[in-house]
Amino acid sequence: MNHIVTVQDAVTAFADFMEPTDAELDAIEQEMPVILADVDLLDAQIVTLDRTPTELDERRIRRARRRALAARVALVNRTAGTSMPGGAA
Repeated sequence: MNHIVTVQDAVTAFADFMEPTDAELDAIEQEMPVILADVDLLDAQIVTLDRTPTELDERRIRRARRRALAARVALVNRTAGTSMPGGAA
C-alpha cells in the first residue's frame, strides 16, 4: 500500500503570513501598464496562430508591439531614479 504524504512547503505555501507586502503590491501596480500592453500583444499574436495574418492583423500586432515597448520605456524612465536594494543596478 502506498501512503500519500504531503510536502510541508506545499501545504503552507498559501498561509496568511505569505501575503504580498505593500511594497510588492506597489511594484505590481507600477508595472501594470506593461503587463496590460503585453497581454494586448499576446492577444494580437494568438489571433493569428491558426491562420495566415492579414494586413489588418499585421498592423494590430505592430501597434501592440509599439505600445508594449512604449510602456516598458515609460516604466524604465519612471524607475531610473530609484536604486535597487543591495546596490544592484
